[in-house]
Amino acid sequence: MITLISLLCLAAWLYLIGFHGGFWRSFPVLKAKASAGAAKLAVIVPARNEAENIRQSIGSLLAQDYPGELSIILVDDHSTDGTAEVAASLCGDERLTILSSAPLQTGWSGKLWAVHQALVHPKAKSADFVLLTDADIEHAPGQLSALVAKAEADGLDLVSEMVRLRCVSAAERALIPTFVFFFQMLYPFAWVANPKKRVAGAAGGTMLVSRATIDRIQGVARVHHRLIDDCALAKEIKSSGGRIWLGHAEEAISTRVYSRWRDVWHMIARTAYEQLRYSPLMLLGCVAGIVLVFCSPPLLSVFAHGLARLLGILSWLIMALAFQPTLHRYHRSPLWGIALPGISLFYLGATVASALRHTVGRGGEWKNRIYPERPGS
Repeated sequence: MITLISLLCLAAWLYLIGFHGGFWRSFPVLKAKASAGAAKLAVIVPARNEAENIRQSIGSLLAQDYPGELSIILVDDHSTDGTAEVAASLCGDERLTILSSAPLQTGWSGKLWAVHQALVHPKAKSADFVLLTDADIEHAPGQLSALVAKAEADGLDLVSEMVRLRCVSAAERALIPTFVFFFQMLYPFAWVANPKKRVAGAAGGTMLVSRATIDRIQGVARVHHRLIDDCALAKEIKSSGGRIWLGHAEEAISTRVYSRWRDVWHMIARTAYEQLRYSPLMLLGCVAGIVLVFCSPPLLSVFAHGLARLLGILSWLIMALAFQPTLHRYHRSPLWGIALPGISLFYLGATVASALRHTVGRGGEWKNRIYPERPGS
């Protein structure tokens, strides 16, 4: 039995390395390139209690060297910390429009309700492209040009980037690279870009969508209840025949601070059960998969004997090597690859906690707003 488990574990890692879209390569990367054309671009920034981040975010958007017509629409989602006032104090730039969100409609997630209101604004309706971004993203001066140039050159309906996440605190250094690694595993970037694959993913920090595509899929109305809204929107676009691209960003970083381990735990527990479609069976499968693929290699390496131990050591080595490109991207020691099984238990615990929180009606809690059931159900 132990030998069978070791064989299954090794087979799983050989499949992941060789046949799962090359997810572990931490590639492709969208870098600054030649300036885009004169396409009209509207940037939508939903914000709820983001006073600490909004100055950097909006300031970096206003400092873009984008050659075309640029407008920025900030939707203040009932902030109580002066988010809108901080943004308004930056300057009197006519490119910036600040909207106050209407009361949240039943069945909508707060973020998508804010995005919906911005999408019907005249500046967004007349744009050639719309960039959906977050209030904690700082954009390098050439990022918007790079996004639009990529979309125009390749005829893409959606260009999305996994921005570089903050990795400073002890909790961030230990956990954030693994978050990115798991995201790549769930949504292999090569498969996302492949029209023949059903996999569709995006990263909400940077999503450039053509206006024609937004109109074709009826804006965000079809996904209005989703908490993992970025991937849900990407699925809508791809299933409608759209071409999408997902990569890593060199021109955008997140300023969101996860100073404590429980901050990362809360971030995962907020939406992980939706990722599993609120299914107890999928949760059990997730637990079994993580235990087999991530936890069994060190256990086999320490407690098994003979062939089972050798296969466990080999699986652990492959796992650690697969993690290296992501660790390199975040300037972490290669030795963190050995710790991946232990870190995976943290993520597994947060996923189980997500299911438990959903059971007691606090599944989607975020910034003093609670979605007690599946929004829209």
